[in-house]
Amino acid sequence: MKLLHTLRPQSILYLCFACLTLFFVSCGDDNNPVIDDGKPVNKNANVVTTDKAVLRLEFPALKKTGRQQIIVHRLSNTDYDKDRVNFCTEWDCDKKSQRWSCYQLHRGFSGNHSRTGSFTADPALSEGDYWAEYTYFPGFDRGHICPSADRTFSKEANDQTFYMSNMQPQYHAFNGFDSKNNKNKGLWLRMEQQLQTWASNLGPKDTIFVCKGGTIDDEKNIIKRIDGKLIVPKYFFTAILRKYYINGKHEYIALGYWCDQTNSYRTNETIKQHCMSIEKLEQLTGIDFFCNLPDDIEANVEKNYNESSWKWL
Repeated sequence: MKLLHTLRPQSILYLCFACLTLFFVSCGDDNNPVIDDGKPVNKNANVVTTDKAVLRLEFPALKKTGRQQIIVHRLSNTDYDKDRVNFCTEWDCDKKSQRWSCYQLHRGFSGNHSRTGSFTADPALSEGDYWAEYTYFPGFDRGHICPSADRTFSKEANDQTFYMSNMQPQYHAFNGFDSKNNKNKGLWLRMEQQLQTWASNLGPKDTIFVCKGGTIDDEKNIIKRIDGKLIVPKYFFTAILRKYYINGKHEYIALGYWCDQTNSYRTNETIKQHCMSIEKLEQLTGIDFFCNLPDDIEANVEKNYNESSWKWL
């Protein structure tokens, strides 16, 4: 594995995987692995080398084959995050597509900075690792994976969400709304709005960890390639881990969201119809979510999905 870390605001880790042995390090906060009596309690945590961001709880297991680039979008101050992390993206340099973006939400995520950014190439990506000709996605929206609406606490944070590396081609009826009929909202948009509602109701010690993306690794999970190049995912997913403080300690619950992308508002379908356990979502995506949790907690929250644990609109 080769990693390169620059002094740009966005820390870049170039990941070229050959043989990879996962190891464990001792760290002391909720965004890092844990050592108990000198013994690892997490056997599948991500490797940490130059940037400990890969050990944050929102991160899934990094892909072990091909040419992947992990982009850590950092902010200029620690007002929102002590490590200045805004959100992170796994970019597949061979497919020239993003696999997922991951980030955190807490009660302070909202603010007054609305969508003012311009869609632009990610300065973290080298020429040849993305389709530079696609400033727009013909026939599709440029769908944010880390939403602009989840990063309104600063202009800098919001602007970073408009990097094209954070976009996937999405039908407007899946990603957006009908300006002539307020009842018509896409299933992806409704899921994002539900997540924002949950975040706005978090307690002061609570956090939601999110990993979202589209399916790019299996041909049967791809709608098409625009001009034979740009991948249009057939399915989109969201993995959600909620840490909440109750009875003097932190507890965790999780859920997965999996939805096929169609060019229809599908108002007869509910978000709940597309929710499932993380364990099932992992089977569908082939991604190991929340791998940085201690093994016992990870196993428990990933197999158990209790609909009643989530307050729905």
